[in-house]
Amino acid sequence: MSEVQAAQQEIVDEFSIFDDWMDRYQYLIDLGRRLPEFPEELRVDENRIRGCQSQVWFVATRNGDRLEFQAISDAAIVSGLIALLLRIYSGRMPRDILDTPPDFVAALGLESHLSPTRSTGLSSMLEAIRSFAAEALEAA
Repeated sequence: MSEVQAAQQEIVDEFSIFDDWMDRYQYLIDLGRRLPEFPEELRVDENRIRGCQSQVWFVATRNGDRLEFQAISDAAIVSGLIALLLRIYSGRMPRDILDTPPDFVAALGLESHLSPTRSTGLSSMLEAIRSFAAEALEAA
């Protein structure tokens, strides 16, 4: 099992303890509140993710053969989604990111429980992560 797959499974297992979606939403919001500080100087237009209704800033950096991600949003649930994405993808190798589909989205039932605009935003963030990983592979 890849690191990305293991991280996804860990999150699916965590969410399985909640019986209803109100508890899951609250857990997402709590995760978002614990995001690390995002430097003000990185909150610039070129770091914004397009396709998100709320404002989302997303930055990728290389750390050896791995990618590190930083991100923040001005919306509580989106911040929680970012927290999930960072746990799954930050610190991973680009090939692992590209080779592992985001199965956690279906496993958690996010498509049917997020609003259409949040689903679009999540897709945009996943697309950005995959794009960063592809660029890192090309540069290697």
